[in-house]
Amino acid sequence: MAARAFPGSTGPEIEALAGTIERVTFHSPETGFCVLKVQARGKRDLVPVIGHAPAIAAGEWITATGIWHTDRQHGVQFKADTLKVTPPTGVEGIEKYLASGHMRGIGPAMAKRIVTAFGEGTFEIIEAEPQRLPEVAGIGPKRAARIIAGWAEQKAVREIMLFLHAHGVGTARAVRIFKTYGHDAIAVMTEDPYRLAKDIRGIGFKTADAIAMKLGLTPEAPQRLRAGISFALQTATDGGHCALPVAELIKLAGELLGVEATLIRSALLDVLETGEVVQDILGDKACIFLTGLHAAERMIAERLLRRVKGTPPWPEIDLARALPWVQDKTGKILSLAQSEAVRRVLGAKLAVITGGPGVDKTSTLDTILRILRAKGVQVLLAAPTGRAAKRMTEQTGLEAKTIHRLLEIDPKHGGFSRSRTIRSPATCW
Repeated sequence: MAARAFPGSTGPEIEALAGTIERVTFHSPETGFCVLKVQARGKRDLVPVIGHAPAIAAGEWITATGIWHTDRQHGVQFKADTLKVTPPTGVEGIEKYLASGHMRGIGPAMAKRIVTAFGEGTFEIIEAEPQRLPEVAGIGPKRAARIIAGWAEQKAVREIMLFLHAHGVGTARAVRIFKTYGHDAIAVMTEDPYRLAKDIRGIGFKTADAIAMKLGLTPEAPQRLRAGISFALQTATDGGHCALPVAELIKLAGELLGVEATLIRSALLDVLETGEVVQDILGDKACIFLTGLHAAERMIAERLLRRVKGTPPWPEIDLARALPWVQDKTGKILSLAQSEAVRRVLGAKLAVITGGPGVDKTSTLDTILRILRAKGVQVLLAAPTGRAAKRMTEQTGLEAKTIHRLLEIDPKHGGFSRSRTIRSPATCW
């Protein structure tokens, strides 16, 4: 795939395109992604345009900004970053728009009758003089009401998209915002644009912050400070932290937001009151968690405590005989620390082996697996990533799967096919 660029520039040239939609080749109501054929100004042939729009119909006039690129399969296309849609003005375009199925209560035959009756003033009649619609044969009170409601809905969608575009939101993100909030999109963004980062996948704090600044919020705005605290905690989780001590959180949030620590402290009290974050004591330090992560940590700890109780799901093992048997098989002599690790794991229902690189965790694991398999125990191996699973297979000679594959993740509906109630064969919980 190739894109045109300015000579000596580092990126493709952004261009504008305007024209009438001749055909909607594809449109996804869920994502807004669309493929259009457009009769563009200054172009002899129809131009393939790809972009996003919450609703789109043949006959509409579009103005778009984006780049030209060449797709290996489909040839030259215009890839739109912003896609603004307005109703058609000519009789032919109006009829095509009405006949597209975009307007509730109107099909191709009805579209022709409406345009014949009202001509280029069709949309003005629908909006300003809807009581005249029954002048058209076949339009009664119910159908007129559907047409009026459909037009009002499309008008609201256009106004919301114009608002979002005016505040620097690209069309793809604008569609996600509209799909999330519907006709409340403008009200939500005006009241608290930082909700976008919480509610919509693909929109993070920085994007929401840029939108908020264009909406006129100040760096010290309460909404920004509260959102910044959550963002700072999220940033910490990316580094492996489940929580941050209060002092560290205030310092990090202040650096991210570029405001004084006193403002962050005050905002933290507000966020604690809302329940969005939770304070807990770890050791001798007060630490702040994102509420969801705090609940997850507690749940994991409670489940581990429950599962550690009881006896292992295998028969008692005589290590005085088992360890020499393994060492004779492998030719590797375990250290005292490794032997103790094997003893503890085989004597517990739940165990964790930890240690830095080069301490022979692999040999310890191999010993445990050999003993268990000799006892007839069916073992399942799982790792967080595909690479780790492959390495585990290479080291043990046993098939290892990713956790997602082992529990049979269901990407369509979320969650796993295997759980506490629907178990994989021979899985011990």
